[in-house]
Amino acid sequence: MTKTVVIVGTLDTKGQEFAYVKKLIEAEGLDTLVIDIGVMGEPALEPDVKRDAVAEAGGGDLAYLASGEHKDEAMRVMAAGLAVVARALYDEGVVDGILGMGGGGNTSIATSGMRALPVGVPKVMVSTLAGGDVSAYAGTRDITFMPSIVDVSGVNSISRRIYANAAGAIAGMVKMEAPPAGEEKPLVTASMFGNTTTCVDRARGVVEGGGYEVLVFHATGTGGKTMESLIADGYIVGSLDITTTELADEVCGGVLNAGPERCMAASRAGIPAVLAPGCVDMANFWAIDTVPERYKDRNLYQWNPNITLMRTNVQENIKMGEMIAVAANAATAPVAVVLPLKGVSQLDSPGGGFWDPEADGACYDAIKENLKPGIPVIKMDYNINDPEFADKCADLLLDMLR
Repeated sequence: MTKTVVIVGTLDTKGQEFAYVKKLIEAEGLDTLVIDIGVMGEPALEPDVKRDAVAEAGGGDLAYLASGEHKDEAMRVMAAGLAVVARALYDEGVVDGILGMGGGGNTSIATSGMRALPVGVPKVMVSTLAGGDVSAYAGTRDITFMPSIVDVSGVNSISRRIYANAAGAIAGMVKMEAPPAGEEKPLVTASMFGNTTTCVDRARGVVEGGGYEVLVFHATGTGGKTMESLIADGYIVGSLDITTTELADEVCGGVLNAGPERCMAASRAGIPAVLAPGCVDMANFWAIDTVPERYKDRNLYQWNPNITLMRTNVQENIKMGEMIAVAANAATAPVAVVLPLKGVSQLDSPGGGFWDPEADGACYDAIKENLKPGIPVIKMDYNINDPEFADKCADLLLDMLR
């Protein structure tokens, strides 16, 4: 059966551009399905899904939005509607890939539809914003952003090449089949940071030896959010969440923040989880001259020229301990907390630059004092990167999964 690329755009202002891309994609032997997300002028290209259907799916009235006096509301309604429409089409088996093009408004609406689709569905967004920070538009989905170089306005000597590249990219993605992976294994997630790599690599090997496939996520804010989105989507059977460092950025205002809900996904999904306060000794900032003034006299470590780590203090560790306890308390499946008494990271080890037993102890005490009775707390007289600690975390999760 011929595969289908969904094309999303404002056909009143960019009909010529989308018609050009549609023709190129169809020349690659693929079908297209065009969704109109414009609200003002008449579409210059006949869509397969009309704008009124998108507006209705978003809970709005097209006639009201078309007045031009409610642009902010129109953006919200069409974005919400596109997410509903795109997901419904995917559930019907229609969507094999999706392409959008445009400026800020088009990018905001089109990527809302892309984020409604699962990881693995090809997604290409040609955008005037693509050279900058697009994290808000990508969310936790695998959206490929392509700078438009010039505005998406007409087919000219520059844009013609860009549009052709975009058409070729989405066509290639849709036609490409991943090689068979062999036996499908249940998926387990693990959180990792540079300072817990030794631990997670060893634990991953133990868990995979038990018949599972382990997906490792770098705890950089986006990594934690992505990990937890896959858990929430039902792909994951167990969580080895032993690098909860993103909580430090939430508490301290660091730059690798995954939000206040970090650590909650496994509990809400009802899957077994092992929690450890990995790397809660460090909050992250960019280059050292970007560290907020209030932290200038703290224990700072230049991990590399672009990343500065700040050692967290007693009060901050109390807050993080309370957050870990809240996550464990919400669990509806087996959960355990494992505490490394000789440090939560490579730097937080006896003699290391972030070694601070008082701060670590404050985190551990907060966990124990706030946990519900019956939730196991295992203290280990090891650093988090010692093999004994990694093995214990892996064995606990395997026992829960069995």
